[in-house]
Amino acid sequence: MRKQYLVFTLFMLGFCTAYVATKAQQATNPIIYADVPDMSMVRVGNTYYMSSTTMHMSPGVPIMKSTDLVNWKLINYAYDTLANMDALNLTDGKGTYGRGSWASCIRYHKGTFYVSTFAQTTGKTYIYSTKNIEKGPWKTVSFKPSYHDHSIFFDDNGKVYLITGAGKLLFYEMNDELSDVKPGSERILIENASTPSGTGGGLPAEGSQLFKVNSKYYLFNISWPRGGMRSVIIHRSDNINGPWEGRVALQDKGVAQGGIIDMPDGKWYAYLFRDNGSVGRIPYLVPVKWEDGWPVLGDNGKVPQSLDLPANKSLLPGIVASDEFNRKKNEPALPLVWQWNHNPDNSLWSVTERKGFLRLKTGRLDTSFLLSRNSLTQRTIGPVCSGIISLDVSGMKDGDFAGLGLLQKQYGLLGVKAEGGSKSIVMINASTSKPAEAANIPLAQNTVYFKAECNFTERKDVADFFYSLDGKNWQPVGTQLKMAYTIPQFIGYRFALFNYATRNTGGFADFDYFRISENISTK
Repeated sequence: MRKQYLVFTLFMLGFCTAYVATKAQQATNPIIYADVPDMSMVRVGNTYYMSSTTMHMSPGVPIMKSTDLVNWKLINYAYDTLANMDALNLTDGKGTYGRGSWASCIRYHKGTFYVSTFAQTTGKTYIYSTKNIEKGPWKTVSFKPSYHDHSIFFDDNGKVYLITGAGKLLFYEMNDELSDVKPGSERILIENASTPSGTGGGLPAEGSQLFKVNSKYYLFNISWPRGGMRSVIIHRSDNINGPWEGRVALQDKGVAQGGIIDMPDGKWYAYLFRDNGSVGRIPYLVPVKWEDGWPVLGDNGKVPQSLDLPANKSLLPGIVASDEFNRKKNEPALPLVWQWNHNPDNSLWSVTERKGFLRLKTGRLDTSFLLSRNSLTQRTIGPVCSGIISLDVSGMKDGDFAGLGLLQKQYGLLGVKAEGGSKSIVMINASTSKPAEAANIPLAQNTVYFKAECNFTERKDVADFFYSLDGKNWQPVGTQLKMAYTIPQFIGYRFALFNYATRNTGGFADFDYFRISENISTK
């Protein structure tokens, strides 16, 4: 009997170990714990491509690639700069925070990739196309007006449609060159697409993405009924002209807005995102089953934590990455993980003037961090992360301020200020939207190290700052930053390397490295 019990016990231990190992090999939601909103996806063979939103950042409309739907890598941007204008150049005293380009749509048709977007800043709709999505070149066409949250759809009948609107959804037929809609082609797609989730106000149905599966049309939208949560609405029809029938497809955790994608093995998933506090809007995958001609989302209507997909790997270096600023011959000046806050002045930065350093030079006077040009940014990531810089301040002039920031309206800064022939370490906390100096420590050397630690666990949304004089021993500085996802920026917090002048131009700050990690110190 004891022998049988021992055999049973060993069997159960083996079973449990195998079960835990299997669970450990599964993907978990969120798929990307970072700000990657407004996703649009397409599969070409065994490879998936995704576009997203980064608004006022430059370059813009990031393109990512995956072979398993879970682990993604930045491979390109649809544009370097959206347009050359004062708001995008941060020369109008206001900028275009929260605007720039919004929700994009990616499609693949007859060997060509198409990425479309729109911009309130310019009042235009843009369609970018390329045969080689990783290397380009991109062809660009633009036209007025700016079609809100639109998507494009290549139908089997050879026609191409543009779907747009909020609540009342419209569609247009596009011309053969996809350079504009055909005059007089406007039609009502659905009079009130919000109806399935209620018509009592809130966010009307928008973010349209249209798919055709087994000769039926399926239209995905997001709605946010007043007093409710972000919801997925699906309409279906046998004909693009209708009639359409709709239903609420998912109401759980506020996970919504996106579409569906099929895998080579026949499995289907919905790609959606969730508003997740100050880290931003983060992607989720939800399994899809087909019942009675409808895509049914989730496990009993719920977003699962685990997925029958390969395990998530680190977001480093595919989505964010450390940078020593050492460039080999023919390497790009900046890896794809970097984006500028608005359009940069390319005459005022360099990775070649001093080998192994990013040099940010001043060319004008600014009054604040948010209005200063040439802040170089990367996403923060969850659940926790830290960013460290090494900074040489020997080239700074009187009135300059340079260092490491966390960019959002309620920002935090830790840097060096040069004033009256001396320098000091200064921490600025803008948690209340009114920037306040929280620390000022005299600095008597040219090299200093700064660190920012972000904690997004269970939406704690706090950040702490540290400085070091040797890169090894760290001292807390200033006050804790309470981070908040706010309007108008409408984007998750970003690490930012900055340098701006308040009294004299011609100074510079040299950044030796930026190092990001997926942990914070234990205190």
